Amino acid sequence: MTKPNPTLGMHHVALNVSDVKACEHFYVDLVGMAIEWRPDPDNIYLTSGSDNVAIHKAAEDLTDKNQHLDHIGFIIESIDQVNLWHDYLVDNGVKIKKAPRTHRDGAHSFYCYDPDGNLVQFIYHPPLVKA
Repeated sequence: MTKPNPTLGMHHVALNVSDVKACEHFYVDLVGMAIEWRPDPDNIYLTSGSDNVAIHKAAEDLTDKNQHLDHIGFIIESIDQVNLWHDYLVDNGVKIKKAPRTHRDGAHSFYCYDPDGNLVQFIYHPPLVKA
């Protein structure tokens, strides 16, 4: 199988947090990020123009844990390239968590695991793809 085009970089991080409002205050009011999308009270997507930080309400108490990272994301240039990356990684034995799908905000992505079990998303997210 042909290797897909290179990624456009890692401009997306998703964090599991205990307090969405407190994190919103930190990233928006203090750091200066803008709210891109708030689908519900437990999730908020922020940007500084060339990146995307997703804040997700954690399903469990995080006070005794050191890591709050949900997943990392590589920006991909098109929906077709996301699907090609999926097929390429499957052909190379990479474990897939979620097959490619289109999200409510128009993004298109899939999730897989790196060799150490970290969740990695390959995502076409229109606001982050430079024309």
